[in-house]
Amino acid sequence: MSNVTVEATNMLPILKKKLAFLSGGKDRRSGLILTIPLSSDQTSMEELSATLDYLLSIPSDKCKARGFTVIVDGRKSQWNIVKTVVLMLQNVIPAEVSLVCVVKPDEFWDKKVTHFCFWKEKDRLGFEVILVSANKLTRYIEPCQLTDDFGGSLDYDHNDWLNKRLVFEKFTKESTSLLDELSIINDSDKNSAVDKEKSADCALLPSFDPETVLQTGHELLSELQQRRFNGSEGGGGQGAWCPMEEELLAQPQVMKLLDSLREQYTRYQELCRQRNKRTQLDEIHAKVMQVVTWLQGPGSELLKTQQAIGDSMRAAQALQQKHEEIESQHSEWFAVYVELNQQIAALLSAGEEEEVVELKALQQQLSDVCYQQAAQLEGRQNVLQAAQGFHSTTQELSQLLDGLLGMLCADVAPADGASIQQNLKLLEEKLQTVEAGLASLRQKGALLMEQMCTQPSWPLEETESPPGEQQDNVQHIQAVMEEMQLRKQRCEDMVDVRRLKMLQMVQLFKCEEDALQAVEWLGELLDALLKTHVRLGDDSQETRTMLDKHRKFVDVAQSTYDYGRQLLQATVVLCQSLRCTTRSSGDTLPRLNRVWKQFSVSAEERQQRLELALNFHTAAERVRQVLQQERVDPESLDEVDSSGKTLLDRLTMPVIFPDGTEQYFGSPSDTAAAAEGVRERLLLVEERRLQLQEMRLHNDEEEEEEEEEEEEEERTGQESIAKQETSYQH
Repeated sequence: MSNVTVEATNMLPILKKKLAFLSGGKDRRSGLILTIPLSSDQTSMEELSATLDYLLSIPSDKCKARGFTVIVDGRKSQWNIVKTVVLMLQNVIPAEVSLVCVVKPDEFWDKKVTHFCFWKEKDRLGFEVILVSANKLTRYIEPCQLTDDFGGSLDYDHNDWLNKRLVFEKFTKESTSLLDELSIINDSDKNSAVDKEKSADCALLPSFDPETVLQTGHELLSELQQRRFNGSEGGGGQGAWCPMEEELLAQPQVMKLLDSLREQYTRYQELCRQRNKRTQLDEIHAKVMQVVTWLQGPGSELLKTQQAIGDSMRAAQALQQKHEEIESQHSEWFAVYVELNQQIAALLSAGEEEEVVELKALQQQLSDVCYQQAAQLEGRQNVLQAAQGFHSTTQELSQLLDGLLGMLCADVAPADGASIQQNLKLLEEKLQTVEAGLASLRQKGALLMEQMCTQPSWPLEETESPPGEQQDNVQHIQAVMEEMQLRKQRCEDMVDVRRLKMLQMVQLFKCEEDALQAVEWLGELLDALLKTHVRLGDDSQETRTMLDKHRKFVDVAQSTYDYGRQLLQATVVLCQSLRCTTRSSGDTLPRLNRVWKQFSVSAEERQQRLELALNFHTAAERVRQVLQQERVDPESLDEVDSSGKTLLDRLTMPVIFPDGTEQYFGSPSDTAAAAEGVRERLLLVEERRLQLQEMRLHNDEEEEEEEEEEEEEERTGQESIAKQETSYQH
């Protein structure tokens, strides 16, 4: 293949115009078909000449020897341009052109002129020129070798061809340059030993990435082989396969370049491996010593200076942040340690005997230092976490104590006993929370001191922190716990005082509530006395029973009144104890006295009425008994009448309270019913007296009749005796 002096990249705008192209089709002599599609626009002969020069530089000399068949598509152009193009072929490729087929339009130019001109120039041109219509072009070229512009079946994509051409040229350029560089690098290493400094020089790096260039070449070769396979499938004959990949895109050259590139790249990789192997040990040793030096030097010094635990949560957080910065610095070196450990393990597995001892020693030294430093970091982290927990609990406990103290210092002005109970419950809960917080603080403090005592020690300690610093930390922890204990004890004392005061207030509210309840109960007793205690009984026995119940009823009222008085007296005492000058019994005592006086007057009136009723019923019953014995005493009858009338008059009178108000017992109907019972009893006694008088009259008459009968019988008996004596005498 001839060397390409012009690259497609340099004339890409011209090639994109598709002024001429090699479609890959062949004529019957296996010559390549060069197509020049003329357009209606004015065609630049310079650009067309440059395009032809580039296209004719692609095929090999062997391919050129078979000659070209040029198809000049003049269907959209003028005859003068076609003629100029044909004449230009004589200057560009006269020896390679075998046949020029000028495709004429349907309305063709003057046949006589055109035919005469071409015939005249035949000997001078050196190739045959024929005029043919597009549908008759198959007389000279097989349809499978023609593109669809001429009614053929050959596929041709100019943009695809151009892209492949750019890739091919790029690969050829890069691979050739890379081969030269790799050859120089490999030969230089073979001829002379490279020292360690030069082995790491950038001159050993080629200009192009071999992997990328190889991948590009394989992709290009795979594409070329695939297109060839597809072309031979669709061609249908020996001369029908697409030659673009083998002759135009130089598939053998790609394969040759790939083979050479793989060979040189393999040698280069081996060279790099050997050089890396020589330098890797030195690099590992240097890195190991760098890690060990930093960890034993600056890293250890950073940790040794961090022994404080802070005196507050903020200070502990600042120490934690500082420790995290130190950990971050150590993490970078630990990452280097992990990487070095992996590298050493890989080298040990390679089985290099002369290096095993040194590598194991380096690995052991590195591991010992890293594990020791990691243990110190972990111990410090544990101390800081315990310190944060201790300070956090201290802060929370302090806030709880402040809240409890604020609650204790606030004045207690509850509205009722329920709110006092709620406040007392809240106070107890806060105190329990404080006790739990103090217990947690003691636990956190013990844990912190334990963590401080169990920190790993430094080997060959020379700059150990003074014992005073550790002792100061312990004393600070103990002082904080003692302070919290004292604050908690003071709050407990204040809670005891507040609890007693609140319990007294609960008792005060309870006494006030019970006193009001006593007033209500006494009022209910008064209401019941006036509304329901109206009956006087139907006889002395019932009245006497009612009188006993009334006395008990009065006793209950008296107990209720005394209970209310005692509660009010207790209220006064509690107010004096609590120094609660703003509170007093208010109107409760006057209400209690007023209701009690009203009840006392009503109860006295009720008792007097019951006593009058008892006297009335007793007298009435006595009179009735006398009447039955027919021994009546007029004074007794007068007594019954007098007591009954007095009772009836008393029933019509209201109860007059001390404030001048009046109140009647029961309703008028209840009073009338009670009075009616008294009247009925009076009438009954009167009727019994009248009956007794009648009985006395009747008894007198019967006695007289009996006396007369007795006298008659006596007289009759005497006469009978006299008659008997007379008869005896006779």
